[in-house]
Amino acid sequence: MKHAALCQRIGYRFAQPQLLQRALTHRSYSAAHNERLEFLGDSLLNCTVAKYLYDTYPDIPEGDLSRLRSNLVNQQTLANLAQQLHLGEHLLMGEGEIKSGGAARPSILADALEALFGAVWLDADFVAAQKVVLGLYVPYLGGIDLRTLGKDPKTLLQEYLQGKKLSIPKYEVAEIKGEAHAQTFVVSCTIAKLNLVTQGEGGSRRLAEQIAAAAAYQQLNP
Repeated sequence: MKHAALCQRIGYRFAQPQLLQRALTHRSYSAAHNERLEFLGDSLLNCTVAKYLYDTYPDIPEGDLSRLRSNLVNQQTLANLAQQLHLGEHLLMGEGEIKSGGAARPSILADALEALFGAVWLDADFVAAQKVVLGLYVPYLGGIDLRTLGKDPKTLLQEYLQGKKLSIPKYEVAEIKGEAHAQTFVVSCTIAKLNLVTQGEGGSRRLAEQIAAAAAYQQLNP
C-alpha cells in the first residue's frame, strides 16, 4: 500500500484507499481535496477528546475541562501530532505550496490530520475513528502537565502564589522605549515576600507583563 508506513503509525489500515488519498490531498493539488473530510474529523475529534477527558478526570470542573479540550484540539497540538506521524511527507500539494514549505505549515498539517480522522470514520465507523484519535492523544496526554496546559504565565504565577498563601505580584512599567508608533514596554514583576523581581520586554504592556511573569514562574519552578 502506498501509505503503509502512515497506516502503521496510526494503527489503521484502510479498506478504501481512495479515502486516505483524499484526506491527504490539499486544495492546491486537486478539486477532490480534503476540506469536507476535515469538517467531519473536527467534529469527531472534539467529541472524542471531550468524552475522554470527562471519563478520565472526574474531579476536574467543567470550566477546566473546556480549557483542556480547547488546547488539545487546537492547531498547534494537531500540527505537533501530525509531525510525529511524518504526515507532511504524505501530503499531495500543488507546486506552489510545496515550494513555500506547505508540508511543514501548522495549518495544513492540522487540517490534514483532522481529515485523516474523518476518513477513518467513513472507511469504518465512529468507534474505529475514536480509537485512532485516542491512540495519538493518550500518549501525548501522558507527557504534559494538565494543570498548566493553556494557562498564560500571569495566571500560572498567580495560582502558584495563591497556593503558597502569598500576595499576587505587582506589575509596574519600568521603561517605555521608542517612538509613539513603535513603542517597547519594559515591565517589572515584583513578589515582595520572596524578594523576587523579574523583567519583561514587549511591544505592549500586556505582553511585557506576561514575559515578566513567565520569568518569575520559571525561577520558582525550575
